[in-house]
Amino acid sequence: MTAEDDSGYRWVALSNTTAAVFMSALDGSIVIISLPAIFRGIGLDPLAAQNIGYLLWMIMGYRLVQAVAVTTLGRLGDMFGRVRIYNAGFAVFTVASILLSFDPFHASGAAIWLIVWRLLQALGGSMLTGNSAAILTDAFPADRRGFALGLNQVAALAGQLSGLVLGGLLAAWDWRAVFWVNVPIGLFFTVWAYRKLRDNGERHPGKIDWWGNATFAIGLSAILIAITIGLQPYDGHTMGWGNPVVIGLLVTGLLLLIAFVGIERGVAEPMIELSLFRIRAFTAGNLAALCASLAQGGLQFVLIIWLQGIWLPLRGYDYADTPLWAGIFMLPLTCGFFVAGPLTGMLSDRFGARGFATVGMMLFGSSFIGLLFLPIVFPYWAFALLIALNGIGTGMFAAPNTSSIMGSVPARHRGVASGMRATFQNSGTALSIGVFFSLMIVGLSANLPTTMSTGLQDQGVPATVADNVANLPPVASLFSALLGVNPIDHLLADTGVLTTLRPDQVQTLTGHEFFPGLLSGPFHDGLVIVFVVSILLSVCAAVASLLRGAPHRPEPVGETATAAAR
Repeated sequence: MTAEDDSGYRWVALSNTTAAVFMSALDGSIVIISLPAIFRGIGLDPLAAQNIGYLLWMIMGYRLVQAVAVTTLGRLGDMFGRVRIYNAGFAVFTVASILLSFDPFHASGAAIWLIVWRLLQALGGSMLTGNSAAILTDAFPADRRGFALGLNQVAALAGQLSGLVLGGLLAAWDWRAVFWVNVPIGLFFTVWAYRKLRDNGERHPGKIDWWGNATFAIGLSAILIAITIGLQPYDGHTMGWGNPVVIGLLVTGLLLLIAFVGIERGVAEPMIELSLFRIRAFTAGNLAALCASLAQGGLQFVLIIWLQGIWLPLRGYDYADTPLWAGIFMLPLTCGFFVAGPLTGMLSDRFGARGFATVGMMLFGSSFIGLLFLPIVFPYWAFALLIALNGIGTGMFAAPNTSSIMGSVPARHRGVASGMRATFQNSGTALSIGVFFSLMIVGLSANLPTTMSTGLQDQGVPATVADNVANLPPVASLFSALLGVNPIDHLLADTGVLTTLRPDQVQTLTGHEFFPGLLSGPFHDGLVIVFVVSILLSVCAAVASLLRGAPHRPEPVGETATAAAR
């Protein structure tokens, strides 16, 4: 094969895998903005206490599967061919999208249908993301990998943030369009992948580590399911962390993961190659990625709630329009990442990953410091600059860090290394969402009930009704902001109180300023906790990145020995 032919194949691999990670990431966020239209379409009130579980599983289920499945799928790629598993992923993802758009049920049955097929869709997405970095590493020489992986990482974040805008536009037409959009794209790229991609990496057939796969999948699933259940109210408490089921799942999950490590140390062909952790760049890069995803994973939700629940209504935007506008006002984050990702990925090919990734995490943490000191009703230019800085820091970190991880491992282990990298990142994101929501709920629980009860009574709402509404789980207030619903109008609609009040009182209660005014103070308390935690995690990520080792000359093309840390 000529160098020219090989160069042509690189761009085929890059364009196809970039489309794949974009589509997979898009579907992780497009449903968030579309949830109001989806639940209206299936006839279910997502804020009713008995339905909050459906809402959480629509958000968390996709990420749970992606966190659990990618390492196994990366290992299967090493055994049976990375492109084979990747191609099957496109087909699975497309079939699941078709099934999602033809929901034959209503209310809770329809919600269960959507959740189940979302899990299958996430499995297809995991087959794509778990092998895409390995396919690129096989296709590109060491001195061009940072650029290629940088574009791939940009596509992933661009997909997440584009979903916020696209979901709002499509849901305004028909909620099923959120899933229809994947079908023609999925069909085209499935055919293209089967026709054009080839397995040019090393393949090492072997036995499947069934016990390792089982203990890892069940253990990590148990922990993530416990976090999802823990966010729901339990026995009069705002959250369910005291629920025996949650405690049991957490303990079981931890014990299974401990057993998993023991199994992997003794099995001849392990699911996870623990010897890779002896490679300094691999270990430091994954630790940095875990800390970074913990710091950032829940940030998207916090900023969206800030915009939709407080800032946009105070600017006169209708609650129903806030999901779309929140996505638009978050675009500086995408732009910052889009500029920094490919550029620093390309430069890291020449100068090494450590400096760019470490400085990126320092800028990333600095953006949280700036956000911490913003007033709750901020000037947009300041907010835009800070989230753009956050995007630049993330871009400076993501591409060089991924390139460093993938370039540090032997060619035979690139599939499992890609899966392990994605597992650290996806697990961090899923854990981050649970932790951020928990911290926000703790902050809201301290002051929101008293503030809301007093505010409602000042507008003529009877004390009994005001206390009942104010003491509903704070998670409902958070989700109402996330769903573009006026929470006061929603919460008081079934009480009949609005018909007994003066028109000016009704207008005040259901207007743009009443709920944001009540939420601002308690929300800021939770915001401070969240951003301080993110700053600390950013520092940990920067330190881990710094410890990856000094830059060195990239490995020659085709080398199978373990490359030194870059």
